[in-house]
Amino acid sequence: MNIHFIAIGGAAMHNLALALFQKGYHITGSDDTIHDPSKSRLAAKGLLPDEFGWFPEKITTDIDAVILGMHAKADNPELLKAQELGLTIYSYPEFLYEQSKDKTRVVIGGSHGKTSITSMILHVLHYHDREVDYMVGAQLEGFDTMVHLTPDNEFIILEGDEYLSSPIDRRPKFHLYKPNIALLSGIAWDHINVFPTFENYVEQFSIFTDSLTHGGIMVYNEEDNEVKKVVEDSANAIKKYPYQTPDYTIEDGTTFLDTSDGKLPLEIFGKHNLQNLAGAKWICQHVGVDEDDFYEAIATFKGASKRLEKIVESKSTVIFKDFAHSPSKVQATTNAVKEQYGNRTVLACLELHTYSSLNAEFLKEYKGALDAADKAVVFYSPHAVEIKKLEKVSEQQIAHAFERDDLIIYTDPSKFKEFLFSQRLENLAVLLMSSGNYGGLDFEEVKNLV
Repeated sequence: MNIHFIAIGGAAMHNLALALFQKGYHITGSDDTIHDPSKSRLAAKGLLPDEFGWFPEKITTDIDAVILGMHAKADNPELLKAQELGLTIYSYPEFLYEQSKDKTRVVIGGSHGKTSITSMILHVLHYHDREVDYMVGAQLEGFDTMVHLTPDNEFIILEGDEYLSSPIDRRPKFHLYKPNIALLSGIAWDHINVFPTFENYVEQFSIFTDSLTHGGIMVYNEEDNEVKKVVEDSANAIKKYPYQTPDYTIEDGTTFLDTSDGKLPLEIFGKHNLQNLAGAKWICQHVGVDEDDFYEAIATFKGASKRLEKIVESKSTVIFKDFAHSPSKVQATTNAVKEQYGNRTVLACLELHTYSSLNAEFLKEYKGALDAADKAVVFYSPHAVEIKKLEKVSEQQIAHAFERDDLIIYTDPSKFKEFLFSQRLENLAVLLMSSGNYGGLDFEEVKNLV
């Protein structure tokens, strides 16, 4: 098949392109800009476009399918040409469904934890040499790509994102997968630019639950009240398996999971990660991995990329970076670090970077999110607020939203860096939370602090 990608440079899109190339498809693509690692990974397979931009002349009747990425706009010249020629146009999730409709589809959904849970499941299956197809939102140790597709594997494990499918398909991605087995980890209002009310956001998870195939399996976090209500109120003829945080202890900076065979030391930590582990265990059991084999494998799991990722550690100092940006994720991550390093000063730094987090109305959702930290810092760029065409956010509004009198606020990247690099490192745990980079912070330089 000849497949053309419009906006091939995205994290998800370029991984799908690489997976289809590996499968033997002929791949072409365009984008107006491509950065590393996408750029070098596409170049290594000869898939990097010769020049950046949109070229409608590339779109011909020889193309069997066009895959449209979210980075493109509805008036993209290549998309318009494809529509004019009547070519088959797929969104990213639509094409994944086409590739997996004859497989057992396992979809991991939820506002938070889905990348970590999907990563745990894949780690366990990989550890035991169980071959499956997959799509996950982070680069995993031991895996070449974030997407893997074959003609033969029975199962496909899909991370189920609730964000929109494409510029011309406004349905949430996870509505399109029609899972045989699914998991819901938690519901906490996000993507307010798309789902303007909490009720509208929750409704997407009800639609997802009702999209399970007849007789399918839903594994769900019963400690999350919204998840519990959505799943247990569903009239869909599915089997329902609740999970909750397992028992654990912390000794000398290591988390031990209580199992029937005794205490199991883990590489990961935090109540939210233990909760994720419980959900992953249920899914693995439904895929055919028994409890003992799950525990053997999960003991070696070090976490998904950018999820409580330890970037440097010495005897008295540890620094983590984490993708956390929504209020529930920020709170869970901060709590986890304080619980794990209770005898240290915890410095939590949060960059408000996303559309939701920079919205003046949404800010109040951050109340208490940084309470567990001994010292709390918020960084945001007024320029980013301008770019996103949002109302200006003042430092006073941020301080009021977090309800923390000693909150330190920076808007200048150089001053934030100066503050970070001036910290007394002894007996310190630093948490850097952002989906950005604090206006250009070099994390390699941060490593040299310790």
